[in-house]
Formats: sequence, C-alpha cells, structure tokens
Amino acid sequence: MEDQGKPEQAVQLFLQAWNQASDDFEKFLAAHYLARHQKNAPDQLRWLEKALTFALKIADDSINSALPALYLNIANCHEQLGNPEAAKKSHELAVSFKGNPLDKGPFYHGTRADLQLGDLLQPGGLSNYQANFKMNHIYFTALANGAGLAAALAKGDGQERVYVVEPTGTFEHDPNVTDKKFPGNPTRSYRSELPLKIVGEIKDWKKPLPEELHKWRGQLAENKGKIIN
Repeated sequence: MEDQGKPEQAVQLFLQAWNQASDDFEKFLAAHYLARHQKNAPDQLRWLEKALTFALKIADDSINSALPALYLNIANCHEQLGNPEAAKKSHELAVSFKGNPLDKGPFYHGTRADLQLGDLLQPGGLSNYQANFKMNHIYFTALANGAGLAAALAKGDGQERVYVVEPTGTFEHDPNVTDKKFPGNPTRSYRSELPLKIVGEIKDWKKPLPEELHKWRGQLAENKGKIIN
C-alpha cells in the first residue's frame, strides 16, 4: 500500500500487524512503521518510544543497528516539541550506538569460485548486481542461507559455494541494506575494506527455489538505486 501511494490503507495494515504481533520483534517492526506514518510529533514520539522499548528487549546486533536512527528520530520529535534536554540525551544515545557491529558470527560468503582453506577474499571485484561496477569492499553475512542466495545470484558457471569466513580487520553494517526496506540490519549483512579469510565450507544451506531466483533476478533487473560503495 505504501508503494502504491495509499498511506491510509498502509496505516490500517500496520495497525493490524501491531495488534496481531506475537513477539518483541514483530511489535518493534509494526511500531516503527506506525511511527513513520504519524502526522504530528506527539503521536510520532509515542510510537517511536514503543518501537524503542521492544528494540531494547531484543538486544541483538540485527536490531542494535537500528538504534542510532531510532534515537535520532526521537531527538527530532523532542526538538519539535521544545524539549531540548531530552533531544540532547537522545542525540548522545544515537552516537553511542554507532561504530563497529557487535556480531560475533560465524560469517559466510557465497560465491561460485572454487577456493581453498586459507585463501583470502579480496575487495575490488565486480558487482553481481551492476555491470562493470568495481566494489571497494568485500561482503559477507552471518546468515548461511543469505550467503547461499548470493552464491546463486553470482555470475559465472561454477558450483554454488558457501564458505565460512573470518574478517581480517574491522567491518561495518552494509549500508545498502541497513535501514532500507526494514529498520536495522535483519539480514546481518556486513562489508569490509580488508580481506576475508576462508576457514571452512558448509553444505547444508537452503538453496533458493527456481521461482525464487527468477523473482530475485527480476527485482535486481528493475532496481535503479545507486550502490553505496
């Protein structure tokens, strides 16, 4: 409904999601979207604070990455309502949650390349999603099936492989997915300017069905968004 430019219908569906939510994550997600559709600062602040309450209950890295934006939105509401001290506190909390992800893995990288234990995956490869586009980072995820999807979408004719990898230095949330379609980083997707070391390979990841791959490829072909590189 949002994509079709029907915000009133979208709000009713988000409210239905809120009323039917069965766990903290579903409550957090519904409150996040309801906050976005409020027409005044008091109502927006009320739903943002509900979203924050459930986000703090969840307290994992896929949700923690949403906290800076959440606190900033709360700060903006306090500024509009003439509460400078509360706004300052929320701004400070937003800054405190920025920085390196706390995710400890294990981490995975999906590809069609035939690699060996100890090999290093280097940044600088061409994007699988935009022709002739050199990537400045190497990408990985903490979700094995997400890496499997990346392997299935990768260019080339080689076998789809999901390797267990270790970052050799600092890494960050992938800005191409974090806080985009969903708040935070629910796909636990990361990137680094430093190599990834291959420490293993897994075979028991779930392969996407042909119809799922067809859908993904269609969405990628239609995607006109700029890659944050």
